Amino acid sequence: MSKNREIEAKVSLDKQTYEAIKSAYPVKEDFRQTNTYYDTDKQLLKAHRNALRIRTFADHAEETIKVPSQKQVQDKYHEVIEINDELSLTQARELLQNAALKLDGSVGDYLKKTYPDDWDKIAAFTWSKTHRTLLNGPEDCELTLDHTRYPDGYSDYELEVENPDPAAIKRALAVLSEKFAFSAKNANNLSKIARASQHALKK
Repeated sequence: MSKNREIEAKVSLDKQTYEAIKSAYPVKEDFRQTNTYYDTDKQLLKAHRNALRIRTFADHAEETIKVPSQKQVQDKYHEVIEINDELSLTQARELLQNAALKLDGSVGDYLKKTYPDDWDKIAAFTWSKTHRTLLNGPEDCELTLDHTRYPDGYSDYELEVENPDPAAIKRALAVLSEKFAFSAKNANNLSKIARASQHALKK
């Protein structure tokens, strides 16, 4: 189990800008992941600004819920508390096959405590698949470049600039937006779960 505060700017990019940034900074990691998203039929978690997913990689998986921080340290960028439970690929495949969750860890404890009457109604409802590249960016900020595909065939490109210091994020965005000629005015792009909801296959 891990629990950490996440502060990041999220900026939508076009493909050309995505490729330019990707080639300009040293690559730390490059990998693919699939996010399977969970909620109730009435979108109870969304109403409480919770985002729940199982994320699978080539050799491992994790169950994650992002929840609002009760004590925000800033108000300019996206800020959440992220709770993670590690899963084996075997565990993840069994859970995904049944649209179910692992409920005996920290994520399950949070769900049972927060939604005592509804936790057993939570199930998978959509997914996204992301090619993710992590870069060493300006101002000692980690840059995350994502190319993401959704169930209806739509795809998009996104930059995330993450750092515990909001001032460092601001400086990094200023460098990036000037160097690559994009606007950083809206540094709170929609979350992937929101975009995956928009591009889910209609029932």
